[in-house]
Amino acid sequence: MRILLFLATNLAVLLVASITLNLLGVEHYLEGSGLNLTSLLIFCAVFGFAGSFISLFLSKFMAKKATKTEIITQPRNEDERWLLETVAELSQKAGIKMPEVGIFPAQQSNAFATGWNKNDALVAVSTGLLQRFRREEVRAVMAHEIGHVANGDMVTLALIQGVVNTFVMFFARIAAHIVNNFVNRGQGGERGIGYFITVIVFDIIFGILASVIVAWFSRKREFRADEAGASLASPAAMISALQRLKAEQGIPDQMPDQMMAFGINSHLKDGFMKLLSTHPPLDDRIAVLMQRGR
Repeated sequence: MRILLFLATNLAVLLVASITLNLLGVEHYLEGSGLNLTSLLIFCAVFGFAGSFISLFLSKFMAKKATKTEIITQPRNEDERWLLETVAELSQKAGIKMPEVGIFPAQQSNAFATGWNKNDALVAVSTGLLQRFRREEVRAVMAHEIGHVANGDMVTLALIQGVVNTFVMFFARIAAHIVNNFVNRGQGGERGIGYFITVIVFDIIFGILASVIVAWFSRKREFRADEAGASLASPAAMISALQRLKAEQGIPDQMPDQMMAFGINSHLKDGFMKLLSTHPPLDDRIAVLMQRGR
């Protein structure tokens, strides 16, 4: 299913980009041995933003499939009824339309929010969190996720990813063009399979470096969502929920990697991977909330 979703997304990107490029009159960004930088930038922007926004529009559907989230339509027990009522209360307090509410099967305590706008969102919580957290802590976690939705974090993240995608593609093709000219001793020449392989290599290298920017923004948004959680629920409950998450960090993670940026909990990595972490250390998040509570 995930492979089919991936292929479908890429097909949609190609269709949208192709139509847009034709409408803009952009035919080829390569001109002989030179580059038409304006056409190249438009080409990269169309593909970069198309991929980002198509992913945003499909985010709820893909999140449900990737995490096997089951949407609560009719509560089957008291816990589900309480969860729906809690999300409804927090949504009203935050001034947004109530999102879809779901539960996904995972032993690790986690939750996530996604959706293309704040009035058409999804918030979901793991079975492990529901089973082990006190209700005031679950409420704080839901408030944190509602904070993500109310702050428009998903849309902002899509915009940033679109800009990043654009410049990754732009500079990758410029770099590949320079390498191609060097190999051909400045004579330009045909851009064959070697040129396109070079483009892919530079896409990967620049993409990894650019991901540091996206991860940095993601870490910043976690602090804002924690603040929203403390405001909508209570500072004490938000701090208590984060402390419990810290205590449970040894439990194996069952949320797919592609969803970790949207969750409340993510294991911190060391070295360069720390720069790619979508979440700041739990100790830092707890310290910030305590400092603001003084």
